[in-house]
Amino acid sequence: MKYLLDTHVLIWFLFEPEKLSEKVKQILKSEESQIDLSAASFWEISIKFKSGKLSLGGKSPFEIYNIFLENGYSIIPLKGNETSTFYNLEPEYHRDPFDRILIWQALKNDYCLITDDSNIKLYQSSGLKVVW
Repeated sequence: MKYLLDTHVLIWFLFEPEKLSEKVKQILKSEESQIDLSAASFWEISIKFKSGKLSLGGKSPFEIYNIFLENGYSIIPLKGNETSTFYNLEPEYHRDPFDRILIWQALKNDYCLITDDSNIKLYQSSGLKVVW
């Protein structure tokens, strides 16, 4: 199965793995899982890092990005067909634009989104696959 990590899961995976559910830990360890990350997550990390809202254990957002690349994770880009149709994501259970684009990418590309965000989980009624 194809999985997309929510940004908080990406951060927890590196710095606070004890916050991950057992199910998520198993998915992340499984060689059968295709785990991808969105370029939007690294954009969000960079913004929060620069504003002082996010600490990365002495690392920069670019170093975090490289850690995932070096460990074989794929980073999916934001595509024009995703960003230009993003306005179609309904209903508006979630206001955060970074979370909304992750939801949209997951829906458009048949990903299961790994998240512990209760507002994102509401999009299961719109066909979003979520695991936690």
